[in-house]
Amino acid sequence: MGREDETFDARVEVTRIRLRRIEARRKLFRKSRLDRYRVELLAMKQAGASCADLAEWLRVSHRCKIHRSTIDRYLKKLPELNEAEQKTIHP
Repeated sequence: MGREDETFDARVEVTRIRLRRIEARRKLFRKSRLDRYRVELLAMKQAGASCADLAEWLRVSHRCKIHRSTIDRYLKKLPELNEAEQKTIHP
């Protein structure tokens, strides 16, 4: 009954489909397990700790087993660390 009263509008349908596809493409971001230790990781990295040192610290102090390469990728994404590295490269 309801369908007979409505007229089909192709433009509206195409717009609706495109919006649904855009929504499906959107990336889902998950909170990192390392966010909890962000301040400490940054401080130790700036003090000269390696990513392996940080992984060991997390394992021993917080019972959190994370590979050193994961810590390295996490730190590279942080803006605070990138700003500090740029200042040391370009004084």
